[in-house]
Amino acid sequence: MEIPTIDFSELNGDKRGDTMALLHKACEQGFFMVENHEIETRLMEKVKQLINRYYEENLKESFYQSETAKRLEKQENASDIDWESSFFIWHRPTSSINQIPNISQELCLAMDEYVEQLLRLGEKLSELMSENLGLEKDYMKKAFSGSDGPAVGTKVAKYPECPRPELVRGLREHTDAGGIILLLQDDQVPGLEFFKDGKWVKIPPSKNNAIFVNTGDQVEVLSNGSYKSVRHRVMPHKNGSRISIATFYNPIPEAIISPAPKLLYPSNFLYGDYLKLYSSTKFGEKGPRFESMKNMTNGHDNNNVLA
Repeated sequence: MEIPTIDFSELNGDKRGDTMALLHKACEQGFFMVENHEIETRLMEKVKQLINRYYEENLKESFYQSETAKRLEKQENASDIDWESSFFIWHRPTSSINQIPNISQELCLAMDEYVEQLLRLGEKLSELMSENLGLEKDYMKKAFSGSDGPAVGTKVAKYPECPRPELVRGLREHTDAGGIILLLQDDQVPGLEFFKDGKWVKIPPSKNNAIFVNTGDQVEVLSNGSYKSVRHRVMPHKNGSRISIATFYNPIPEAIISPAPKLLYPSNFLYGDYLKLYSSTKFGEKGPRFESMKNMTNGHDNNNVLA
């Protein structure tokens, strides 16, 4: 299937309506590409280059000596492990980047600058999603945020060349727990797959430094199921290693997540109460009727039914 592509340069002109409609449909599907996002190309290339160097110098040798690699050499059952070498960096509310062993100052500075630009994209997407859902544009950001904004972190992963890719997953099937996931991925080696309409869809390597986006479980909850989190996985490759830099625009741990009240249908009301309201508002819009039923204190308080 064709992966939806959102051109951010078309959000400020006569194509905005069409672009917003495409984004809405893409969020219902759960994954899409973003082009012309205004993150500097030279910065994205630098981050990928420095992370590849860090892997080669600090992680590659230990990975191929690990228990994971030894199990695959013995052709043991590897269905419970992931063929990946990864580490996680927190950026917000506080940074943990200096705690990464042997990380260079050059990589720290490049990653900090990259995430600062990427954060603006995450916030813009949260505003556009909120707008498409009919909510205030800062609704999602506020729902995710504490005093210092949403939680932001990056999983840096390499999926090394794999001698027996048929025996293992690069990363096992899962949905993402959080909010909006912004992925800077390999431009050469494939492997990412999403489950859609009963089959696995192969996501091609990102060209021209497009950002791949998917929505997590909390967006599905907040949108009352309108926007989906989708199962995905990474398949290992025999003839190349794949880089993956996934930044998570997430709720803080203390955030209380629930469907946006505006998106909920009324519930637990007496049908007879609804009929009373309907009799006097039959030829009006149904939306205000639903809202009136939601506002009833206990769902059967006749005094709260608006005529």
